[in-house]
Amino acid sequence: MNRLLSRQIRKYFPEEFAKEKRFQDFFKAVEESYNTNDEQLSMIQRAMKISSDELFSANRKLKIEAQSQKQILDRLRAVITTLDIKNSTSKNQPEEELNVSDLATYIEDQSREIAKAHKEQKELLLHLEKKNQVLSDYAHVVSHDLKSPLRSINSLVTWLKEDYKEKIDEGGINQLDMVLKSVEKMDALISGILNYSTIDQEILDTYDVDTWHLVNEIIQIIYKPSHIKIEISDQLPIIQGDKFRLQQLFQNLIQNAVKSIDKPKGFIKVDVKENDKYWEFSIHDNGKGIDKDHFQKIFQIFEKIDNDFNSTGIGLSIVKKIIDFYGGHIWLESELSKGTIFYFTLPK
Repeated sequence: MNRLLSRQIRKYFPEEFAKEKRFQDFFKAVEESYNTNDEQLSMIQRAMKISSDELFSANRKLKIEAQSQKQILDRLRAVITTLDIKNSTSKNQPEEELNVSDLATYIEDQSREIAKAHKEQKELLLHLEKKNQVLSDYAHVVSHDLKSPLRSINSLVTWLKEDYKEKIDEGGINQLDMVLKSVEKMDALISGILNYSTIDQEILDTYDVDTWHLVNEIIQIIYKPSHIKIEISDQLPIIQGDKFRLQQLFQNLIQNAVKSIDKPKGFIKVDVKENDKYWEFSIHDNGKGIDKDHFQKIFQIFEKIDNDFNSTGIGLSIVKKIIDFYGGHIWLESELSKGTIFYFTLPK
């Protein structure tokens, strides 16, 4: 029997009543009611405990979220303080007490400024593209206007040498030869400047270029003294690009290597190494070498590493601009009197 019920019976009824059958049935019914009530109370307590645990967990999450939001606001306030920004809507409010509305207003203002700057950037890029096109057209016009008188001078000097060779002494012939060399140099300089200015201007098709065949063609057309041997790796790949640009690239580097040879037996090797995303080409010579002080400036336009009269100082700058155009890199290793290796990469 329920303990609480037993105490109540002993308190209000004589003990002999509890032994009678009719009272026992009554007591049993009352006991079942108490037990049912206890079970319901226990269930309510368990439910309240579960709800309390859930409430505690939710409250803890809210505290964490609130702390996170506070940290974000603190950081935004720190940014505003660092930038020394004063909110126009909070003139009577200390800067350290900027509220969420102030921060939202500031962020909205900054978003508008960023959008405005982006629009101005697009307009500037369009303007620069138009300017570049104008410069490219101007370079072609100037090239034509400068080369026309050069051709006239070349024709006139050649005519003088042939028609008056019996009347001009050796010194005069030498002077005329110097004029022709100067004309050739000026012509090469104008062509170089035009090529340099238009490398990244012209939109050319991209297609397969067999670099092995390309380099062999270059060897056939450039001046190569008989004492210089050029070795071409048979591993040179087929790459995606434009033949004109790639020919400029390889031809300038190979011609530089030929000019650098100062030994009775010259040697040049064109090689390649394959990497995951790019080809690493190398052009190795046993020439006079390049001083380390010149490693960077030789890629700048009009920079020359020696006093060669025929050099325009444009070749290596064209090489670098072409490699930059294709997203590659160029560098070199060199030792005076021993030779130079130019390395450059082109993407696959």
